[in-house]
Amino acid sequence: MNDLLKTLQQRLGPHAHLIQGLSAPLLVVMILSMMVLPMPAWLLDTFFTLNIAVALMVMMVAAYMVRPLDFMAFPSVLLLTTLMRLSLNVASTRVVLLEGHTGAGAAGAVIEAFGHFLIGGNFAVGLIVFAILVVINFVVVTKGAERIAEVSARFTLDAMPGKQMAVDADLNAGLIDETEARRRRLEIGEEANFFGAMDGASKFVRGDAMAGILILLINIVGGFTVGMVQHDLSAGQAANSYILLAVGDALVAQIPGLLISVAAAMVVSRVGKEHDVSNQIMSQMLGSPRVLGITAAILTLLGIVPGMPHVVFLGMGSAIGYGAWRLSRRLEREKNVPPPPPPATNDGEASWDDLQPIDLLGLELGYRLISLVDKKRQGDLLTRIKGVRRKFAQEVGFLPPAVHVRDNLELKPSAYRITLRGVMVGEGEAFPGMFLAINPGGITTPLIGTATTDPAFGLPAHWIDDRQKEAAQMAGFTVVDSETVVATHLSHLMQTQAARLLSRTETQQLVEHVSKLAPKLIEEVVPKMVTIANFQKVLQLLLEEAVHIRDIRTIIETLAEYAGTI
Repeated sequence: MNDLLKTLQQRLGPHAHLIQGLSAPLLVVMILSMMVLPMPAWLLDTFFTLNIAVALMVMMVAAYMVRPLDFMAFPSVLLLTTLMRLSLNVASTRVVLLEGHTGAGAAGAVIEAFGHFLIGGNFAVGLIVFAILVVINFVVVTKGAERIAEVSARFTLDAMPGKQMAVDADLNAGLIDETEARRRRLEIGEEANFFGAMDGASKFVRGDAMAGILILLINIVGGFTVGMVQHDLSAGQAANSYILLAVGDALVAQIPGLLISVAAAMVVSRVGKEHDVSNQIMSQMLGSPRVLGITAAILTLLGIVPGMPHVVFLGMGSAIGYGAWRLSRRLEREKNVPPPPPPATNDGEASWDDLQPIDLLGLELGYRLISLVDKKRQGDLLTRIKGVRRKFAQEVGFLPPAVHVRDNLELKPSAYRITLRGVMVGEGEAFPGMFLAINPGGITTPLIGTATTDPAFGLPAHWIDDRQKEAAQMAGFTVVDSETVVATHLSHLMQTQAARLLSRTETQQLVEHVSKLAPKLIEEVVPKMVTIANFQKVLQLLLEEAVHIRDIRTIIETLAEYAGTI
């Protein structure tokens, strides 16, 4: 399909984008024009055939898609196909009422074929078939798809914060880059928008099924009235002419509607993102020889019961039993295949693979603090952490490692822990929705709240609610929210532990950064005169003395002067 579109765009040349942009509005105008403009029978046949073809294409796309997002245009397609069917119903109703007295072919060959070939020219049979199709479409398929779409939309929205937090955590941990994080966030948003749109678009299918019933009743009543009053037909003649055409018209519209309903149900009921529906069904339903064998045994037992159709049951049971036997043989051969040789390590002995890398700088949160990193709940802790790293780099002089944020169920619900190279360097508590009123000293105004201390600087403080925030500020307290408490604590620890944060990786990155600004200086000094290890040691000693290394050029030039003594 993509190759066909590319070929068509090449044929159209510079007008391809213009035509592509106008295609959707022109399609809507064309569909709406069918409601008001008279259409000849041959044009009705063309559009009815196109309607059936589009419905088949939509169902095939829904069957072969792997993820729901592979068919993101489905809600819009659902709206357009529903509008097209209703427009065709209006156009065919006009033709049936105006020309129905002339014969069964008045509304075109398609409606005539559905009225004569499919139901044998018996309008009573047609009414029953139509009623059954409506029950299948409206009560079974549409109702179930609507419920699945509603639940999927709700669950997708509820799962958004956790998914976004996982993306932000992977980004902070350095597992993915900014481009991949942006793509994942976009995909999460598109998934939520898609299921939200499907929740509303499923109402189109339900309304289309109800409209089919009403249009059929209107056609029957209108046909009887027009035939008997305007054309002096008897009741039997009016029934043979108008009711047969009305039923054929209803079936022509209802069958594509049923296909679209099935496609909608397949889209919203997709589970898994690795295989299409056909592969999932084949692998899961026909993948167990035990299931096939039991089914074959039951069919065989039914086939030998007196009075039952022996040939059909025994034939089907034999075919399924043969399939179960072949499948069991294949699984047995796969089981007998020798396993790959084990790795060349002693059983039960530890290996280097057992060692897991530790986070250079980590922030662990209790489960109640997860909302602080949930943007849906206005949690902006991750944004604060990015600001902390940026401020640290501007003040201290090197870019600190990324902060790996994750939850830790072993902590208290409102507790957090800051780790450096896997070792805890600080901990505290924060309460989302509350504020920490810090006493900078000398304030004696009492506050109603939980007494505590500022985790960063050890000042006396109280956790207060929003109602006391303004009064505390007027009394002179420094009032901050939970995100600020955690971010300030992290920033303070990063400042005090700056020497330990400057690892060999950060040192090498700093050298590469300076080499872009002063390439000759770096080329002469590092690593010719001063090795990377000694350079790192000097910087760490400066940081331990609370001396920032922003003026890195002066530091390198000084090292060049005293390189012989280092």
